[in-house]
Amino acid sequence: MGCPGKHKLYPFQIFKMERNIKSKSVMLSKRANVFYLEHVRVMQKNERVVYLTEAVNGIQQFVSIPDKNTTFILLGKGTSITDSAVRKLAESNVVIGFCGSGGSPLFADIDIAFLTPQDEYRPTEYGQKWFEIWSNEKLRINLAKHFLIYRGQKASEWYANNNKNINQEIFNKLIYNTKITDNIPHLLIVEAHYAKSLYAELAKDVGIRFTREQAVKKSENPAQKANSFLDHGNYIAYGYASVALHGLGIPYFLPILHGKTRRGALVFDVADLFKDYLVMPLAFEMSIRNAKDTEFRAKIIDSAQNLELLDDVMTFLKTAIENI
Repeated sequence: MGCPGKHKLYPFQIFKMERNIKSKSVMLSKRANVFYLEHVRVMQKNERVVYLTEAVNGIQQFVSIPDKNTTFILLGKGTSITDSAVRKLAESNVVIGFCGSGGSPLFADIDIAFLTPQDEYRPTEYGQKWFEIWSNEKLRINLAKHFLIYRGQKASEWYANNNKNINQEIFNKLIYNTKITDNIPHLLIVEAHYAKSLYAELAKDVGIRFTREQAVKKSENPAQKANSFLDHGNYIAYGYASVALHGLGIPYFLPILHGKTRRGALVFDVADLFKDYLVMPLAFEMSIRNAKDTEFRAKIIDSAQNLELLDDVMTFLKTAIENI
């Protein structure tokens, strides 16, 4: 979907909306769409959520957002949204994030990651069980280990199935060291060594010298481009994690590994479950192709849909709670 002139619009799908038909919401874990928008005004019009582009040659365009089949929306540079549009999106359980150019960083402060729909009809059993686990140090450590083992297994499986030239030993080492570790500080060290090793393997695979740096503004070479893509991709991953937690009614402020002083740190823990294979390989592959940000983001969304990511993550969280 394009836009005349210099204004940037980045919806990832094209949809036809029929008038006067009341659509039903798609199950949260099955929704297909994520939007990143720049230089638009989001509003409600004729019972639909639309965005209005800035005038180009005296012409403005209304473009529909399929709110019933959307997981979250990132509102970037030069955007605004009306209260009626926020209300309509909340009715459809769409999470909203205000962000900087390109999709990061996030600015919303009601929750550390996103503005969540404030409806009263969320499940309570998962949040209650999560708090029970979180309040018990032994159970919390076991849950943290369960997260890391699952993370290593999923990443190992994905890289093997996709014929990536990544040393499988780094996943085996993560799983083994996690199993023999019995406290959170040591688990964080295990996780840090694993992440550093995976970055090195991915950089080696595409033939670049790489050091992880966040908030890199320039993208003049593949390493800088990879860092920029990682930032943008991670915030999309945080969006999926936020939607999964919101859908299950689990508070963001009960982390198991990261950010004991950050109110939304559980979002980061959950995003780590899938960033290794959703974001990282694409960031490195597309950096050496000098791909555009729009192409990278579209690939992330397409991959998440093909992997049935939300369904998989929500199922894991429910199963983890029951097993622990």
